[in-house]
Amino acid sequence: MSAQVKETFFSGLQANLDQMREQGLYKPERVIASRQGAEVVGDDGRTRINLCANNYLGLSGDEATVRAAIAATEQYGYGLSSVRFICGTQTVHKQLEQAISSFLGMDDTILYAAAFDANGGVFEPLFDEHDAIISDALNHASIIDGIRLCKAARYRYLHNDMADLEVQLKAARAAGKRHIVVVTDGVFSMDGTIAQLDKICDLADAYGALVMIDECHASGFMGATGRGTHEHHGVMGRIDIITGTLGKALGGAMGGFTAARREVIEILRQKSRPYLFSNTLAPSIAGASLSVLQRLSKSTELRDRLHANTAFFRREIAALGFTIKPGTHPVVPVMLFDAPVAQKFAARMYELGVLVTGFFYPVVPMGQARVRVQLSAAHSQQQLERALAIFEQAGRELGLLPAKS
Repeated sequence: MSAQVKETFFSGLQANLDQMREQGLYKPERVIASRQGAEVVGDDGRTRINLCANNYLGLSGDEATVRAAIAATEQYGYGLSSVRFICGTQTVHKQLEQAISSFLGMDDTILYAAAFDANGGVFEPLFDEHDAIISDALNHASIIDGIRLCKAARYRYLHNDMADLEVQLKAARAAGKRHIVVVTDGVFSMDGTIAQLDKICDLADAYGALVMIDECHASGFMGATGRGTHEHHGVMGRIDIITGTLGKALGGAMGGFTAARREVIEILRQKSRPYLFSNTLAPSIAGASLSVLQRLSKSTELRDRLHANTAFFRREIAALGFTIKPGTHPVVPVMLFDAPVAQKFAARMYELGVLVTGFFYPVVPMGQARVRVQLSAAHSQQQLERALAIFEQAGRELGLLPAKS
């Protein structure tokens, strides 16, 4: 009987997987046999233009980044075999925390093994049943999960809707909540939408609320000097808590952080469970990330190149006749609406020499399937022109664009 029960469990999982494949919702993984970059080599030996990495500044496979990681490994070793408060804090970790704080304009910073952990560990130590968290409806899954671990009252406002945010602020105040925090992605990764932080801060000030932003898709390149969405909107100094990642523009490895006032960071060091019970960030990552921040503090060259590439690609892909989500961010959603179509399109692009990924429910709402293009400072004009030609070819072959007359 026991064996039959076990078999039912596993057969149920297989049936679920089969159904996902039939519905076009199964997510395959492409295997890369090279460094991350503007072009990558697949496990089939072919080189393809890469348009779907979070490698915004092109630093993931950058030689200077690699050398900095090697240098940190040679000095500090491969790993710490410990959590931070036991014997896992090295000088490179403290230097990186100071550099992040300075770069973002915050008092102090705490490092995590992953950005998901930063959001998972920020709410529970700071807020309880006397408080309220007001979250944008399209916030990242890590924010949603972090809020679930907290006893604070939960409010949700319609995506990027300031009128509804004010409704929720009034409701939280009417409920007599002690502290209120408004939480939003600085940039929403599926659409490239930039949060209206100036308006959010004004509303938060009016109702005595804190403001927290997740800057995973902003740190390093949003704003005039790449400080982030708060610089982009001119509200540096008005944001109370910033979470972010080292796994995208800032080197592309892994690791996350929370930056805030000193008191907030000290409480997190004492009570944040992902920090207290996870191994210390590898020295190679800390050292390379530190070198990246030092580089970005000296020049906006990579940031400027990224935004030029973004403007070019957005203009040209729209001119071909594809529907894209409007905006200025290097996330460019090319809307295909139907999940199987998005899968077929991504597969054909892969055959033709461009790596893009189809996104569909439950990652995006039903009927909003797409391929999400992500531009990089590492892309050359020639690479982008070639990619656009392949977009056009695949679009015409699949009937997404009209045939040439």
